[in-house]
Amino acid sequence: MREPQPKSIQLKDYAPPPFLIDSIDLEVDIRDDHALVKALLEVRRNPLGDKTVASLALDGDELELVSVSLDESPLEKSRYAVTPEKLTISGVPERFTLGTVTRIIPQKNTRLEGLYATQHGFVTQCEAEGFRRVTWFIDRPDVMARYTTTIRADKSRFPVLLSNGNLLGKGDGWARFEDPFPKPCYLFALVAANLDVLKDEFVSRSGKRKELFLYVEPGKLDQAGWAMDCLKRAMKWDERRFGLELDLDQYKIVAVGDFNSGAMENKGLNIFNTRYVLARADTATDVDYLNIDRVVAHEYFHNWTGDRVTCRDWFQLSLKEGSPIWKSATSTPRRCTRRAPKSSACSTPCSARRNSRPACASTSSATTAGR
Repeated sequence: MREPQPKSIQLKDYAPPPFLIDSIDLEVDIRDDHALVKALLEVRRNPLGDKTVASLALDGDELELVSVSLDESPLEKSRYAVTPEKLTISGVPERFTLGTVTRIIPQKNTRLEGLYATQHGFVTQCEAEGFRRVTWFIDRPDVMARYTTTIRADKSRFPVLLSNGNLLGKGDGWARFEDPFPKPCYLFALVAANLDVLKDEFVSRSGKRKELFLYVEPGKLDQAGWAMDCLKRAMKWDERRFGLELDLDQYKIVAVGDFNSGAMENKGLNIFNTRYVLARADTATDVDYLNIDRVVAHEYFHNWTGDRVTCRDWFQLSLKEGSPIWKSATSTPRRCTRRAPKSSACSTPCSARRNSRPACASTSSATTAGR
């Protein structure tokens, strides 16, 4: 079968979406051979959009629609149409709640977009258009919604359940998170895996305590301390230089070896390839340490420039990436110091000093999550 050809998108054709989504309540139930995704969307007409459009069109990719409802009433099949790429609801009111139940198969997702399996569990990658592989949605960056996410999975296999924002509650085999700030769907993140965790905290300049978590694959906690230090220094630099405090109670980083990108700035839940998180003095070079510092800082700096303030469309990609690139390049020489303490004579060459613990190594507490 011939693969579908990509469609050209022109900047001159941009138009505001006819509808906006204010919030989404998402439940992802990961099972042995598939996942069941329930979504409740609070939808309203966009005052800047085309008012002649009477149908809501949602994006999808390899989704199996199980059911659809409008304002808690099952929708008749004559009211909607499903294609491999679209779910179209006809005759919608000005404001309404749309519910969908969808089946996906992340265990067989080899495109590494949306929700997919890794060696130790499941992770997501939604930039640029991966969220449409999780559930039906208006998958474009100028549609920003508040997310509440519930994850369900087998606790014995996937003890760590994570999503964007702050933890609302958890129990055996489930966890619920709320991200209080509107974000585009490409910043959605979900993790269900068996991971170890390094915990720390950061006191902001306004005196608020922020919980920090760095999750790594089992047996690799001894390589996580430097990345945690880099995160804390980036937070401090952003406060001092721009007055920008972390706007969440919790900040999480996940590092897995088979993540398909270098790193992703998902709001409050960054996902990294281990290359840009793990380092130990007897195996990593100074360049490795510097690259980790820059990438950790870059993704954290996105918290305000790229996450809270984001691009209207993908032609503005350079705008949301430019500020974090500049910040990480400007701040790194002042933040990244692997010198020995001032009290030390420090006459040993840097290559030899790497056999000892860096002066700024983390004092975080390391634990094995779920054990």
